[in-house]
Amino acid sequence: MYFGQFLVGMSATTVIVAMWTYVATGSFWQALAWTIAVLVVLQVGYFVLVVRLIFNRAREATSQDGVDAVPPLHRDGLWV
Repeated sequence: MYFGQFLVGMSATTVIVAMWTYVATGSFWQALAWTIAVLVVLQVGYFVLVVRLIFNRAREATSQDGVDAVPPLHRDGLWV
């Protein structure tokens, strides 16, 4: 996911939550609190997604280096 797509989605979600909360409660302050809560949750989710992508790429890069964990003499499963 690109940051631009995330930013557009986050903005749309935030505006919808703000309007929905204001219509449901009639309170500007509750709408503001819910909007801030939604922004925090979205930012944490995006951070977790980015960390997961970085971790997966690092793991794939280290697993494709051609080094086997099993010594060549023991690949058949027989141990002497």
